[in-house]
Amino acid sequence: MALEEPDLSGRTAFITGTTRGIGKQVALALAEASCNIVSTGKTVDDRDSDLDGTIHETATECEEKGVDAHAIQLNLRDEGQIEAAVAEAIDVFGEVDIVINNASAIQMAPVEELPANRFDLLTDVNIRGTYLTSRAFIPHLKEIGGGRILTNAPPVMVDRAPGEAAYAWSKMGMTFVTLSLASELSGTGIAANSFWPVTAIDTRATRYFGMGTEDDWRSPDIVADTVLELLARDADFTGNAVYDEDVLREAGVTDFSKYNLTEGDPAPMSAQLFDPDYERPA
Repeated sequence: MALEEPDLSGRTAFITGTTRGIGKQVALALAEASCNIVSTGKTVDDRDSDLDGTIHETATECEEKGVDAHAIQLNLRDEGQIEAAVAEAIDVFGEVDIVINNASAIQMAPVEELPANRFDLLTDVNIRGTYLTSRAFIPHLKEIGGGRILTNAPPVMVDRAPGEAAYAWSKMGMTFVTLSLASELSGTGIAANSFWPVTAIDTRATRYFGMGTEDDWRSPDIVADTVLELLARDADFTGNAVYDEDVLREAGVTDFSKYNLTEGDPAPMSAQLFDPDYERPA
């Protein structure tokens, strides 16, 4: 069964980390659904970088789909930049009713091997960045009568993660902040949920850190479709930490092969990263 694409005409999404990977695909998918896009991230010039993609290229590709897009350079470790970016987005579009906390830093290592500056990076970008971005939008979302806050982060299922403690706590902290907001904002029309892929996703990070092979990955399209499905739901769907497969199954998807890079469904590597006992429902 094919997903029904929601009509997001007249809506605007502020998305962090749109230069490449999941963030870029989410931006393009929302633009395809007629949503205006605020493309944010650190990269504005990739000519001297081994990484392709800039926030401006993503904005241009969104505009080619017939929507308005605006690029803002943003370092999530800088509170002043976050507040200025939120103000600029609202000034440009008038209303921004979708906030997607996608950008994350990643590094997996035992505590003994992870230096303090890398711990600070994970904390600052992941938890603090999500906290500050969401917080900066709350007055505006209340003023316009509601909106959506979505965070790319896993369900909180464990109390330890040997070998990846700092990364795990920073990612689960993103969810903790988001679900806390869902309760704090109850009755305001602002829904807050987190979403997470069951399998590893084909991104620069998975390739760089050697997290499996193409047999283990799906394309970022599955995450983008999950975000679209969550945006199609009513505002009373809030306070949930969901897996992409569960959301899409509920929407009627029974065949995930179109998202796979090779034949055969990948193992649930991403879910098991933070929940070693995770098993797909029978």
